[in-house]
Amino acid sequence: MLRWTKRLLVGRPLRNERLGQTLLPKRLALPVFCSDPLSSNAYATEEILRALSLGGLALFFLAPWVALAVIVLLAVVVASYRQTCHAYPNGGGAYAVSRANLGRNAALVAASALLVDYVLTVAVSVAAGVDAITSAFLTLRPLSVLLSLGFVALLALLNLRGVKESGTIFAIPTYGFVAVVFAMIGWGVVRIVTGDRPVAESASFGIGEAQHVAGAALLLLALRAFAQGCTALTGVEAVSNGVPHFKKPKSRNAAGTLAIMGGATIAMFAGITMLALVSKVRIADDPSRLVGAPAGYQQRTAIAQVAGAVFGYRSILFLLVQGFTAAILILAANTAFNGFPILASILGSDGYLPRQFARRGDRLVFSNGIIILAVLAGALIWTFHASTSRLIQLYIIGVFVSFTLSQAGMVRHWTGALATGPDRARRRRINRARLINGLGAVFTGVVLVVVLVTKFVHGAYLVVIAMPALFLLMKSIERHYRRVARELAPEPGGMVLPARIHAVVLVSRLHKPTLQALAYARATRPDTLTAVTVASSPAETRALQAEWAERGIPVPLAELDAPYRDITGPVVDYIAGLRRDHPRDLVVVYLPEYVVGHWWETVLHNQSALRLKARLLFQRGVMVTNVPWQLASSRAAV
Repeated sequence: MLRWTKRLLVGRPLRNERLGQTLLPKRLALPVFCSDPLSSNAYATEEILRALSLGGLALFFLAPWVALAVIVLLAVVVASYRQTCHAYPNGGGAYAVSRANLGRNAALVAASALLVDYVLTVAVSVAAGVDAITSAFLTLRPLSVLLSLGFVALLALLNLRGVKESGTIFAIPTYGFVAVVFAMIGWGVVRIVTGDRPVAESASFGIGEAQHVAGAALLLLALRAFAQGCTALTGVEAVSNGVPHFKKPKSRNAAGTLAIMGGATIAMFAGITMLALVSKVRIADDPSRLVGAPAGYQQRTAIAQVAGAVFGYRSILFLLVQGFTAAILILAANTAFNGFPILASILGSDGYLPRQFARRGDRLVFSNGIIILAVLAGALIWTFHASTSRLIQLYIIGVFVSFTLSQAGMVRHWTGALATGPDRARRRRINRARLINGLGAVFTGVVLVVVLVTKFVHGAYLVVIAMPALFLLMKSIERHYRRVARELAPEPGGMVLPARIHAVVLVSRLHKPTLQALAYARATRPDTLTAVTVASSPAETRALQAEWAERGIPVPLAELDAPYRDITGPVVDYIAGLRRDHPRDLVVVYLPEYVVGHWWETVLHNQSALRLKARLLFQRGVMVTNVPWQLASSRAAV
């Protein structure tokens, strides 16, 4: 039953020969690798306005300057990662760059940041996608958590089936989103120029101050708005990770794709922010602070209010904006479903995560990583009630940790390249690349400090705890694997042969499984062979002795006393006694057991053999051999 269900959901296993790599042109690589940063335009502007709303409408004048700072930072980061694409044509993620240039500890810090960030990417993107849906259909808002969990489960199932990053699947929502957003910006500009300025549904509302801000408090609030607006930078690293998937020339095509993405993201972010301010979109972290809002007012997202103001809420174009926004956000979450399992597999191969993460499943995907990512993201969505505004407080810390380490690693990389004595032209190119990466490291490092300071008390402390905990966990896993490898390393002289072998067959009653175990044990020709039964019931023990003698079985039957009716303890003590009497000998315990075909049959039979086997595994010099007897139901289940 379980196997049939698995095949229905996941599909048939694939042969190793089906594992291949499809090279992508730029037009398809853009939607595959850039859906995350492009989709962040759906909530980056909103997060800036939400933060500034804490000081009331009076602080909205800061929004253009905050947006400009985010744009400058985005341009610097894009330029920095273009250098990474050229330097690492085999993939230059933060883990790989840090490991090559900064050492193992820095690489593990980057890995812990990326793993946490991937989980948050799924939670934030799916929650934001559901926000886009419920902003178009307000009656669905009470179902936000269930819808979000459903989308996470759907993405996990699709990835477990091995659905690859098809350019066509990604291209439709990505290019559709870009097209409708630019159409919205263009039509909005036309209306402004012609004197028909769009007006948001919340334009007449005021916003009550959550706190009085002035002086240092005003600066901190502006920095917090900047930190939340930096969500526009999430996913920029994906292109540098995916350089091997580009068509030749790989590095140049990847760098070109990154430049196109940066230009499109900057234009969309600037346009949405401009329209939100012109149409007087009002966003508050708590809708109850919206002064003049009608009772029961449900706050739509900023991009939904802009689209409604430009196109009208009943127009097909408004629904298209919301539909493509939801689609690209959910597909952006799928980027993490590709990145997390691959990074986890690399860490598993390096011994920093359980080795199970490095193994591919039936469909040639890293199934364990996919399942863990879905469970963790689902738990976050459930805990934070699918609230984008609450989840986003945890976001981007990991992003900027990996940004900073990656760019610092690139500075070290270029410095090493200069030491090889290149010619003058190449030296100029290397110095220019080092300068760009150096600026990127400084900028992202400063922003990391800003993000930590401004978001720490608003939930980011959870990430600050999670990342070091994950780092220490990976270090301890690696120590464990090294210790096990030392213990298991063969010695020069090989293994010493046991002096004698003592065979013990456990007997509960005299039936076919017992007779088969006795026959198998005799066939191995041990030095001694003893059958052992636990005398938990005097009547049953006497009946067993009589049948044993009647059949004339040529194996002595030993009885173990069990005054407390425990079976496992007396057997373990008996085996331990054999080991004490014969420390250089080997004891082989034969466990006869029958195999059933249905799960409900397992409940009807006690699991004494399983418990006993678990205890004997910890006895040195003891081997446990299972002798199965398949019942008719098990043969039918094959």
